[in-house]
Amino acid sequence: MSTPLHTPAADRYEHLPYRRAGRSGLDLPAFSFGLWQKFGPDHSYEKRREIVLHAFDLGITHFDNADRYGPPPRGAQKFFGRVLARDLAPHRDELILSTKAGNPIGASPYQKGASRKSLLASLDHSLRDLGTDYVDVFYSHSPDLSTPLEETVGALVSAVQQGKALYAGISNYLPDRAGEVATLLREAGVPLLLHQPRYSIFDRRPERNGLLELAAEEGFGVIVYSPLAQGLLTDKYLADIPEGARAQASAFLSPDVIDATYRERAAALNKLAGERGQSLAQLALQWVLRRPEVTSALIGASSTGQLDHNLRALDFAPLTGEELALIDEHGVHGTGLKL
Repeated sequence: MSTPLHTPAADRYEHLPYRRAGRSGLDLPAFSFGLWQKFGPDHSYEKRREIVLHAFDLGITHFDNADRYGPPPRGAQKFFGRVLARDLAPHRDELILSTKAGNPIGASPYQKGASRKSLLASLDHSLRDLGTDYVDVFYSHSPDLSTPLEETVGALVSAVQQGKALYAGISNYLPDRAGEVATLLREAGVPLLLHQPRYSIFDRRPERNGLLELAAEEGFGVIVYSPLAQGLLTDKYLADIPEGARAQASAFLSPDVIDATYRERAAALNKLAGERGQSLAQLALQWVLRRPEVTSALIGASSTGQLDHNLRALDFAPLTGEELALIDEHGVHGTGLKL
């Protein structure tokens, strides 16, 4: 093995609290790093590398990926595999690496869905992308109603039994189906570790549909994505849509939703954040982490400075009952989102 190019910070475990994933034995940092967007080859390798290594220096040990992330598909995994080989290989035992399969990544019927073929073939490819023998968590990325649930769960069980994954997870599953998965996995001796739903002040589904309560009952952790609602829970869109902003060219955020109603609600939340001495983004991150069922919040970053700023969300006093009521008043479910 060649000498790593990066020497991690000696104090990297002094910045973040770690939280237990349900009733498992695994702790995750309060913030995990997601490579969903802006980590494909159309972005600067050195800048992406700098952000990932800075995250590790700050105590973020969990890096979340998927075969779909890029663009193109697998682009983010191949990037991270390069960083792992050049910089972080000596610290593989300190890392929690996750990947997912099941969302479409190509025209082939085997490049989508949650069949045994699709999931396990994708996992093998992901291990090659990442240059590692195993991932810590392997997810079924989305429910596939055309495939028997027993087949999907069986593939997750096989991944763990074969040593290609240490834990099994699911993402974007509604509570009824998530409960079935939890039962089937438990019966197979491979408990469900994590569920990854979308959750934010503007997307309250996990607390409305019973998912958070199910997590507490079944003993799995919840790791939430899009806690900043694709940037809507920042000050970016309070006045206008900046040039080059995600809303101009994203399949997940349309300029149409950035209307007067959104701006009125976001401005009120921004005012509350300002009164607390924090930014709207920090308020939004602190809000999702208030729930004990939430193990970790997935965040991305376009710079190390943005990453530093978001992690400071943990430095503020807990939200009061009065503040939570104001957030409920202005953080109306569905604001600005395609639900």
